[in-house]
Amino acid sequence: MRRHRAHADNPPGPWRQRIVEFLGLRRSIVGLLLLVVLVGLGERIGDRFLPIYLLAVGGGTWAIGTFQALTNLLGALYAYPGGYLADRYGVRTALTVFSLTAIVGYAIVVLVPAWQAVLVGALFFLSWSALSMPAMISLVASALPPQKRTMGVSLHSLVRRVPMALGPVLGGLCIVHWGERTGIRIAFVGAIAAALVALWAQQRLVAPTPAASAPHRRWALNPIRHLRQMRPELRQLLISDILIRFCEQMPYAFVVIWCMATIRHPVSAVEFGVLTTIEMTTATIVYLPVAHLADRLGKKSFVFATFIFFALFPLVLLVCHSFWPLVAAFVLRGLKEFGEPTRKALIVDLCPTDQRATMFGFYYLVRDTVVATAAILGAALWSISPTWNLLAASAFGVAGSIWFAIRGRDLHGAAAEASSG
Repeated sequence: MRRHRAHADNPPGPWRQRIVEFLGLRRSIVGLLLLVVLVGLGERIGDRFLPIYLLAVGGGTWAIGTFQALTNLLGALYAYPGGYLADRYGVRTALTVFSLTAIVGYAIVVLVPAWQAVLVGALFFLSWSALSMPAMISLVASALPPQKRTMGVSLHSLVRRVPMALGPVLGGLCIVHWGERTGIRIAFVGAIAAALVALWAQQRLVAPTPAASAPHRRWALNPIRHLRQMRPELRQLLISDILIRFCEQMPYAFVVIWCMATIRHPVSAVEFGVLTTIEMTTATIVYLPVAHLADRLGKKSFVFATFIFFALFPLVLLVCHSFWPLVAAFVLRGLKEFGEPTRKALIVDLCPTDQRATMFGFYYLVRDTVVATAAILGAALWSISPTWNLLAASAFGVAGSIWFAIRGRDLHGAAAEASSG
């Protein structure tokens, strides 16, 4: 009887249930992660090779720079209304609209083999990442308690890296078998199919969320008010984040050009896909341990480490001229994701609870509007010399790291939740 009572008071749960609780998995979270994998896989099959495709269909260096600038600008412009739509109409409805919009963009690239079509299609297919991110982070925050929020954001970021790792390999195989022009278009046909499957899964798993209240609707897209509401800690993070994103975006579109065309011993499309897989695998390995430690030891040191890795990557890339040195460079590039989920968790902790998605989108509106100029600056410097581009990018990374080291504040999720509620 005594043994029976002890067992009833402390039932040993199944190991699978313990894993579910540790990771903070819920039905809506599982649906969200499945959506991320399917739509993300379709997106990543072709997007890393779009600079090569732009060259193949008649575009030049400035077309590549314009595309990357458009990527950053739309990321800024779409994130804010994307967050508002998620708060206003619910996450599931918003994600359905975003997925359909991306499908339209993929179809334009498939049907029209011209560099101008890529820029037009980008207005649609770039909407997925930009519009959906605030909605997804808001869903994670609403579905999980504060003490699991960093883990939830980290799990989302980890799962995002699965298609980032597999997609470029599949895209590289498409280029090998069908060439740079036809291969990319076939890759986007696959993207359309994956997005359609994701839409079906989303409707079955992601629970509807309530619409925003009437007072929220009246001023939801008021940038001045949101700027005034932004906490000082979030403003300091925003400044350092802008500098770090200049470091990332100035060479971003040209990394594939450096690896496949500029260095002394260029790599093939498949080898570049393997390098990207190495990058994403590295990021995947560190996500969950860092999430656990950040909740226990504080967020600042992990975010700072991330910024340092950002600053080092352009310098390391500059001295890599063959495949095996590039392996080390892309391991370092994977480590730059070290504290990214922690940074996102900190942002959402500092957002008002009734408009998390909107404020999260506003943060990205400010950040990416400024950073949109980085790709044009990167193209200008690349036209002079790739070395200039990489050195300048690293300088921005060092500046952002120093700013965060001096001005950045450590704020635990629970305290932020209490202050923003």
